[in-house]
Amino acid sequence: MSGGPDAFADGGRRPAWSAACVREETVRVGDVELSLLRPAEPDQLLDETAFGPDEFLPYWAELWPAGLALARALPEDLAGLRVIELGCGLGIPSLLAAARGADVTAVDWAADAVSLLHTNAAANGLAVDARVRDWRDLTPPAKPYDLALAADVLYEERNVEPLALILPKLAPTALVALAGRPHEDAFVARVGGEPVAERIVRIGQPMT
Repeated sequence: MSGGPDAFADGGRRPAWSAACVREETVRVGDVELSLLRPAEPDQLLDETAFGPDEFLPYWAELWPAGLALARALPEDLAGLRVIELGCGLGIPSLLAAARGADVTAVDWAADAVSLLHTNAAANGLAVDARVRDWRDLTPPAKPYDLALAADVLYEERNVEPLALILPKLAPTALVALAGRPHEDAFVARVGGEPVAERIVRIGQPMT
């Protein structure tokens, strides 16, 4: 299994998803067909000791509609572009962006999500630089990305301001997929997001 030094937050433990019931399915977005492994029952991954003050839950293990909507909204040609996905979870947008030629970085604070994304990327012959990171604490890169992505990361009010602040520091253009959460309207009003597809708002410049 691919992964590298950032694959596990605790320095190399066996990922919880590998011991759970895993299903394999095919996800097709436009002209791209992806083979995807994912936990069949995400509730099996619930770890009460990891819940802690941040209420850590295995949200990453679900195939959320917003993630699929974001993948469908991606441009067909991303060759040579640098793309970052925040709170990637299963990383369907990251996998699709890589399949369309982008140089992709994906971050999630769940080590199991990063591990499984490495596995799924390798199974599809794709390269995704997935890292265990809390996107709220990211340091802006010296060279901005071309495109930032985020799907359904506004499930807590505390995420609105950090997302509004970090996106313009990461890339001149961002696509954010909404899921009908209570705090999304405040975010869109805060950043002046422009609807560009169902569930999708663009922040910043149109892509050329």
